[in-house]
Amino acid sequence: MHEMSITQSVVDTIVARLGDATVTSVRLEIGRLSGVVPDSVRFCFDVLCAGTSLAGAHLEISEPSGRACCRDCGEEFGLDDFILLCPCGSADVEVLAGRELRITSVEVGHV
Repeated sequence: MHEMSITQSVVDTIVARLGDATVTSVRLEIGRLSGVVPDSVRFCFDVLCAGTSLAGAHLEISEPSGRACCRDCGEEFGLDDFILLCPCGSADVEVLAGRELRITSVEVGHV
C-alpha cells in the first residue's frame, strides 16, 4: 500500500515545517488520476498522526477530476478514470489535470 508511505511523507512534512504546533486541520488535494486512494490515505492519516502534533487533526480531501487535451483534434475534455481516450477516438492525449497530490492548507490551534 503506497498510501502509507505517501501519508507518512505528508505527516513528516507538516511536522518538519510546524514543529510542536498543534495541528487542527489538514487539507489535501488528490486528483482522480493520481493513482492514490483517498480512503486509504484517511485510514493511514489517523494511524500515523497518533503521538504527533497532528493527533486528532481533521483531514479534508478534495478530489479534482481529470482534464485532457487531444493532440489530434485539439478538444479539451474531462476524465474520471484511467481510460485516456478522446471522444473523437484518439488515444493521443495530454493529461492537463487530475494527477495532483498536494497539501493545500494546514490549520494550527491557538497558542
